[in-house]
Amino acid sequence: MLSDQFLIEMRLDRTRIPSFDTYPFSLNAVRNLDALPLHRSVTFIIGENGSGKSTLLEALAVAWGFNAEGGTQNFNFDTRASHSPLHDYMQLSRGYKKPSNGYFLRAESFYNVATEIEGLDKEPGGRPIIASYGGVSLHAQSHGESFLALLLHRFSGNGFYILDEPEAALSPTRQMSALVRIHQLVQDGAQFVISTHSTILMAYPEAWIYRLDEDGITRIAYEETEHYQITRDFLNNHQMMLKVLLAE
Repeated sequence: MLSDQFLIEMRLDRTRIPSFDTYPFSLNAVRNLDALPLHRSVTFIIGENGSGKSTLLEALAVAWGFNAEGGTQNFNFDTRASHSPLHDYMQLSRGYKKPSNGYFLRAESFYNVATEIEGLDKEPGGRPIIASYGGVSLHAQSHGESFLALLLHRFSGNGFYILDEPEAALSPTRQMSALVRIHQLVQDGAQFVISTHSTILMAYPEAWIYRLDEDGITRIAYEETEHYQITRDFLNNHQMMLKVLLAE
């Protein structure tokens, strides 16, 4: 059956893996990966630091055609070649529709993207790239403001977006603003794959949540996430939690 979903699933070609004892194939999330179906609107990838979230999203982004450091498919720069070869072993199942827009946002290298935009805009001719981001230099804004400028001005409906920890620079209030914008874009036909630690973002209704841990990759409900449970317990009884945490 034909699907109008931009990305249906990502699959690891296990027959071509040289060794599961070397990085990144030694990561539990990769070692146990076969096929990972994606929600037609929003899919979250969660897990502890070092679980492989960014490695997995980076491989997906590069396999899709994005630059490893972020940006659109038109970006082609290399500040420091540090991405893994995992993308070479990824197979993507795509629907018959092609997105009219797309972006790979990774928080750790968004500064490099902003610098690349400024450099390209110094070249003569053509409409300034920064005009698509609201017209204000991303370096002239706070990290959080530049993230929101990206969501509000550069993103549009009918797009495919991969976001690696977009909450990194956002306050809780701004995370809720980002959630509203994501919803607006979803209603206009966008699809998102997001790695996050944010209990606010991952609360998006009907989204699929995949947890990466020592057992590999498991799809779980929002209320089953450690992020939700720990935040709930801390807020409901923060004095007792602090007493336990800070006890000598």
